[in-house]
Amino acid sequence: MARAARARRRLSMTPLIDVIFLLLLFFMLTSTFSKFSEVELVSGGSGAVAAPSDVPPIFLQVGPEVVTLNGSAVALDSLAADLRARASGETPHSVLISLKGEVSAQRLTDLLVILRQVPGLTLTVLGGGV
Repeated sequence: MARAARARRRLSMTPLIDVIFLLLLFFMLTSTFSKFSEVELVSGGSGAVAAPSDVPPIFLQVGPEVVTLNGSAVALDSLAADLRARASGETPHSVLISLKGEVSAQRLTDLLVILRQVPGLTLTVLGGGV
């Protein structure tokens, strides 16, 4: 009977509010540190034929660790400067991008962001290779 006579205490809402506040703060902070950017991807039309050009295409091979420009290894930091030097002039240049090995989507996106800084380039991603 002693137990039944004891009054039930009301449940405190303070710990629950604290937890909700901390979760809200955590998710607000993590979304602030995320960096989003857009990379425009244009697919070629079916049966589209490119106009012939006297300018040879630039071959860019992207691997998980190495980027090669026409067969010679280059750093991602200096890639834009190298392409500007090759693409100087009025004629648009075609860049063929070949993926070698297990290239992550983030690495390809980083490369495309760098290549978009160089005016007058037409980019074509060829796909995965061995």
